[in-house]
Amino acid sequence: MYTLMIVGMALITVFIKAAIFMLGDRAAFPIWLKEALAFVPVTVLTAIIVPMVLAPHGKGLELTWRNPQLIAAIAAVVVCATTRRQLLTIMVGLAVFFAWQFGVLGK
Repeated sequence: MYTLMIVGMALITVFIKAAIFMLGDRAAFPIWLKEALAFVPVTVLTAIIVPMVLAPHGKGLELTWRNPQLIAAIAAVVVCATTRRQLLTIMVGLAVFFAWQFGVLGK
């Protein structure tokens, strides 16, 4: 049953992408749809990252200073908000995470 659902979703996805690719510029989307689709990447990334940060072990929220994902995410948000530099944000987030994870800062 699951295999059939996965194959069906894959076929639908391929069909939609192929249709848009073949139609090219003839497929015109309304402005409101284009504006709404601009938010899809941010929404998907948020849906993936937030549960990993707030409940890294999947057993409820871990809103403590012992959660390295949460501490690193807070550090990354602060760096991003103050500098707007993506590479620096990633580097600081990773450095804080690993330092917290392996006990240099967190224990």
